[in-house]
Amino acid sequence: MNYKKPLILVTNDDGYQAKGIASLTEVMRDLGEVIIFAPDSPRSGMSSAISTSHPLRANLYRKEENLTAYICNGTPVDCVKLALNEFTDRKPDLLVSGINHGSNAGVSLIYSGTMGAAIEGSLFGIPSIGFSLCDFAPDADFSFTAEVARKLAAKVIEEGLPKGISLNVNVPAGEVKGIRIAAQTRGKWVNEYYRSKDGQDRDVFWVTGNFENWEEENDSCDEWAMSNGYAAVVPVQVDMTAYDIIPRLKEWRL
Repeated sequence: MNYKKPLILVTNDDGYQAKGIASLTEVMRDLGEVIIFAPDSPRSGMSSAISTSHPLRANLYRKEENLTAYICNGTPVDCVKLALNEFTDRKPDLLVSGINHGSNAGVSLIYSGTMGAAIEGSLFGIPSIGFSLCDFAPDADFSFTAEVARKLAAKVIEEGLPKGISLNVNVPAGEVKGIRIAAQTRGKWVNEYYRSKDGQDRDVFWVTGNFENWEEENDSCDEWAMSNGYAAVVPVQVDMTAYDIIPRLKEWRL
């Protein structure tokens, strides 16, 4: 490995063959030495899941100057953990995850394998960013998102991030007006399943639904930013403690 260049770990949840990770890798190669560690197939919705019932395997599939790429049979977080424990000889300067096919704004970030990987990176003390494009098409145009990724990655390499913090970056489809620092939009998914029948006329259920935005007019939130043409950057912390409720709970005198 070239110790004169920043080391950048790249992963995703759409699998190593996805167009999004190819676009992300291309711009990261301009910033440093890249090691890819990605799932062998799509692992969307895995959040921070890890594999405990089967062994993990990793295979080298690409080796070039300043680029080493592995595929792994695990989840996005498995990929991060295995890469950092067994396949890197120094701590990466940056971890980037994505570019995801589809939004991870609002509450979606808690289900996201893309953000699961970024959050895991922050637990290792690595500045980490998850990138998502609000376009589910397999052949989506990632060019504008890639430029956002290049700009943010370069800044994070330069400035760093506080320990335990990662960035959730969501980019609208099409041309981007700019980048806005935002908060996670409050809301939830509703009408989450579509019922149909299998070949034996038994009920089956498919994940679907739509996001119910509880603060559509809040211009400080990620959904507002994207709906107005901006890339939204939300700082995410690992500590989920609701500190403001602790004094009230202590009054229960359990």
